[in-house]
Amino acid sequence: MSSSSALMIACFLAIAHANQLFHRPEYAANIHNYEDLVAYLATIENGQSFASFAGDKGVGTFGGSEDHTAILTCQPRHLRQYSYCPVRFEQTIPLPTAYTFAIAASGVSAEKTGPEMDPYNRASLLARAAVDQWNAATGRSDPHLAAAIQSDPAAPDRLRAILRDTPDLLRRFEQFHAESNEIIPAAADALLRNDIPSLSPLVDRSQHLAQTLLSNQTPETIHLARSARRLGSPAASAFGAGFGGSVWALIQTQSAPHFLAAWQADYHATFPTRRDASTFFLTRPGPAAARLFA
Repeated sequence: MSSSSALMIACFLAIAHANQLFHRPEYAANIHNYEDLVAYLATIENGQSFASFAGDKGVGTFGGSEDHTAILTCQPRHLRQYSYCPVRFEQTIPLPTAYTFAIAASGVSAEKTGPEMDPYNRASLLARAAVDQWNAATGRSDPHLAAAIQSDPAAPDRLRAILRDTPDLLRRFEQFHAESNEIIPAAADALLRNDIPSLSPLVDRSQHLAQTLLSNQTPETIHLARSARRLGSPAASAFGAGFGGSVWALIQTQSAPHFLAAWQADYHATFPTRRDASTFFLTRPGPAAARLFA
């Protein structure tokens, strides 16, 4: 998870509880459920406005509310699927009991501020520019790519035609469309059916598009995903905003400890300078953030 989002949410929960924020009329007028809350907390970081709460500069990054949603709404032993802009719950998917997640934190810090801000923001800016071209060509006023794609069954092909002379925007559209409208729905269906063989090529495609079209991967995260597959994981992918960070690998629980040791050894042999900073562990989906009382 984003460390900045985790820290901000922890501070918010403590301050909100101490000051009875949830009972204030301003809160009740603007935030009606957890989906509203996570969207509001995301604007604290990115500086956008929310309902009647005016925005500010934030930290200068154009991040969304995905991490905030996971931190506050996740459910033990399940995967929860949401759509965004606005945040909207779609479904809960049990993680098959025979499987667990192996996580590799690469040791490459996924920076979002300072000199790393521009590469981090580029994906968001390209998506906005693609929508601007779409709206200019069609006379529409769609707020984001998802709305443009969903506006008409022919919209994806029209977008390709509109963006064909701007390769960067076309690549951004193709990655977004494939991930959001093809890969995620099919992957969710595969998990609901406990059909891991069908999940494998979908996750491979997602990772490939992150490398080739989104261009937010590092040699370390690319290697970790590939080596996980080579070592027996049926599905493995980098996650988060990219430019470093972590990789998950789905693995059968009974073979997970052996897999984890082999995955770590392979990574340390390939990237010895990342040995001290990298971390490998096993986990299943856990509970959301909560307050603990003595």
